[in-house]
Amino acid sequence: MRRMIPTSLSSKLQGVVSMNAFRCYVSEFISTFFFVLAAVGSVMASRKLMAGDVTGPFSVLMPAIANAFALSSSVYISWNISGGHVNPAVTFGMAVAGRISVPTAMFYWTAQMIASVMACLVIKVTVVEQHVPIYKIAGEMTGFGASVLEGVLAFVLVYTVFTANDPRRGLPLAMGPIFIGFVAGANVLAAGPFSGGSMNPACAFGSAMVYGSFKNQAVYWVGPLLGGATAALVYDNLVVPPEDDRGSSTGDATGV
Repeated sequence: MRRMIPTSLSSKLQGVVSMNAFRCYVSEFISTFFFVLAAVGSVMASRKLMAGDVTGPFSVLMPAIANAFALSSSVYISWNISGGHVNPAVTFGMAVAGRISVPTAMFYWTAQMIASVMACLVIKVTVVEQHVPIYKIAGEMTGFGASVLEGVLAFVLVYTVFTANDPRRGLPLAMGPIFIGFVAGANVLAAGPFSGGSMNPACAFGSAMVYGSFKNQAVYWVGPLLGGATAALVYDNLVVPPEDDRGSSTGDATGV
C-alpha cells in the first residue's frame, strides 16, 4: 500500500503536466483572451459610439451581441482540445461533475485568469482615452441579489454547456458553441443593466485587476461558481439519467 500512493500521485501529476495537458492550457488561454478582449472591448466601443452615454439601449445591446459572437467563436476554436470552457464557472462545474480532475481545473483557472488580465492590459494600453470598464451593481440591487442573479445566469450557461457536450444528442460540432453563445448573449440582455451579466469570474477579475478596484468582486465569483456547480449536478444526476438507468426504464416501459 505504501508503494501505491506515490505511484498514484505520480500518475496524476504526469497527467496534469503532460504535453496534451499543456495544449489544453494554451487553448484555454487563447480562447479566454479572445473572449475577454471582445467582451470588455465592446463595452468601451459602445461608450465611444454613444459619446459616453452608458444608459442607452445600445450600451447593453452591443456587448450582448459581442458576447454571443465572441463566446461562440472562443468555445468553437478550443472545443475539441480543452473542451472550450473559457469560464472558471464552467471549469468548476466540470470538476464537480467529475469530468476533469481538480488539479487540471486549477491549471485551467490559472490560464483563464492570466488570459483575462492580459486581454484587459492590451485594451488599456491601446485605448488610452478610456478606463477599462468593470462590472457594477445597479443602485436598486443589493450585493446578495446581484450574486443570486449572476448565479442563475451561470446556471443557465453551464447547463447549456453540459447539454451541448452531451454526445447522446448527436449535435454537429459547430452547433454546440452556437447555442452556448446564444444563451450568453440573452443573459447579457436580461441582466446587463442590473449586475452586468458577467457569468464569468475570470472576465470580472481581469477587468477589476487592470482597473484597480475589486469592489463587489465576490458577487462575480460566489454566484457563478455556485450556479455552475448546481447546473452540473442537476444535469448529471436529475435531468439526464445515466445510460444504464435510461436503458432499464426504457425496457420496463416496453415490457408494459
